[in-house]
Amino acid sequence: MDIVAQFELLSDAAQLAWAGGVLWVLAGLAALMERRRAKRRDVARLEQVGWVPWTSLFMLAAIAGGGCLAMSLPAVMKG
Repeated sequence: MDIVAQFELLSDAAQLAWAGGVLWVLAGLAALMERRRAKRRDVARLEQVGWVPWTSLFMLAAIAGGGCLAMSLPAVMKG
């Protein structure tokens, strides 16, 4: 069975919980990439500013993921 079809069969609360989890993984990746950019040692590349706003992506993904998880929590706790 296709993964998308299995996702569609989940309840709305379970779908929100999965979406929130995926957004938190994305937030973790963005935080890791921002830390990597801040800790680089290559002096030649130190003056080059990256084009990806990792901090903003982290904040957006963390807040949206937390909201999804908070909204799905009562239904998921009921079972």
